Amino acid sequence: MASSAARPVVREHNSAPDLVGAAVLGCCAAWALICAVGRTARPEGVLLAVLAVAAGYACGRIAGSLLPVASATAAAFAGLGLACTVPDGVSGHGGAHAAQFTLAVGAACGAAWAARSAVLRLALRLLAVAIPAMALIAGSTVGGAAGALVLLCSLTVARTRRRLPGLAGLALVAAVAVGGCWAMAENALPGALSAPLHDRLGEHRVRLWHDAVQIAEHAPLRGAGPDRFGELSPTAQRSAAVDDTPYSAPLQQAAGQGLPGLALLAAAFGWLLYALWRSPRRTPAVLTAAAALTALAVESALGNALSFPEVTAGAGLIAGLATARLPEADPGPLAGEATALGPVPAAH
Repeated sequence: MASSAARPVVREHNSAPDLVGAAVLGCCAAWALICAVGRTARPEGVLLAVLAVAAGYACGRIAGSLLPVASATAAAFAGLGLACTVPDGVSGHGGAHAAQFTLAVGAACGAAWAARSAVLRLALRLLAVAIPAMALIAGSTVGGAAGALVLLCSLTVARTRRRLPGLAGLALVAAVAVGGCWAMAENALPGALSAPLHDRLGEHRVRLWHDAVQIAEHAPLRGAGPDRFGELSPTAQRSAAVDDTPYSAPLQQAAGQGLPGLALLAAAFGWLLYALWRSPRRTPAVLTAAAALTALAVESALGNALSFPEVTAGAGLIAGLATARLPEADPGPLAGEATALGPVPAAH
């Protein structure tokens, strides 16, 4: 009788993030269509990204509930395989290259936290260590550094029991990255910060960012329309390369869909963090997934990672795996919080 009474509580606990996610993703798709009305805009890219996130999240929730370790391990190898098939910097795929390495590390660390066997847990953590090294060998410095930070975060939060402060801190990191990107585009950063960032990012990318901000300021409500940056940016038109994006997801949203589009992008990231906060999984696994998604958010603020559907689908998959309902044999989140260093054996 007691067990049957507890089940509706779990369903109610998990339903709110799903409803919020459906509302946010639906608003993202609807606003892209609204911004495209009456223009030669192409909202297909935004719609594909929304669909990829939703599909990845749904697959992660299903697979994570049935085979938590196997599905997360498969996701890690899939991300690693995708990252190794496209050389860094080829055809503008540098952002996707780094993002896939980052998400692969997050999946491997998540699989390690879901594993019950100490030997399997060690093997998965060794895989997580090997992925950043492979990223550096493949020439993706950003992917290697981001993957190493995700791994370090996963190990650091091993004994953490409260997830809200960690999630709030990661949200602040993403907000600082977006704010710094916007300030860089507006030439509002102090010289001590602006000069090294300018050298690292390159003159061309900074000019693209400046064009995106100018476009957003001219049309702050509806933007210029999705996927019109390349034809409106003077820097992109003068460039020999094909620059259809400003190499920054927040600035691309602001230029194409105005400030409401930027707010919806922030809402989508906030929804993922909210879903992780309400997740029945262990706090270290939740914070590991949040660290991987935050690293992806920083990469997308400084590059074109979210322009690729395999990356957005991977982000949804990581979130889905980390928020999936626990298998029946799992001791549950409260038992998992009691011993963050490893799984608790199921009660007999």
